[in-house]
Amino acid sequence: MTAFDTENMHVAPNRYFDRHFDREAIKILPGEYFATTSDILIVTVLGSCVSACIRDRVSGIAGMNHFLLPNDGSCRDNVLSESARYGAYAMEILINHLIKLGARRENLEAKVFGGGNVLKGFSTINVGERNADFVLEYLKLERIPIVAKD
Repeated sequence: MTAFDTENMHVAPNRYFDRHFDREAIKILPGEYFATTSDILIVTVLGSCVSACIRDRVSGIAGMNHFLLPNDGSCRDNVLSESARYGAYAMEILINHLIKLGARRENLEAKVFGGGNVLKGFSTINVGERNADFVLEYLKLERIPIVAKD
């Protein structure tokens, strides 16, 4: 299997060679996710956004998402709610793709990052805090252990 076996990758079209780590890499942008069976570097840059890195600790199947808000505030049957920009959908689609690739739910574990307060004093609503609270609660409800967070 090559590093870019399209049958085992999902979304995130930003591919490059990372000279520091001497390997192929995928960069996740806001609203994107990536899941793979390959041993490949997955990177992103976060502020108030959150990324969940989820893997099957036995098989090594893994993925990452990058979402902007917990949800869009609308009803579930709105087409706009089905966007990886929103945490509820981003988490669901990532987990579903990991399982589709062969991950076992009972072997999943997560690392979560982001949720920074990058707009201090700009708004009374701390988007980063809302994102962080959402992902921690989501993983708790789904019984996916969090092995690292920042």
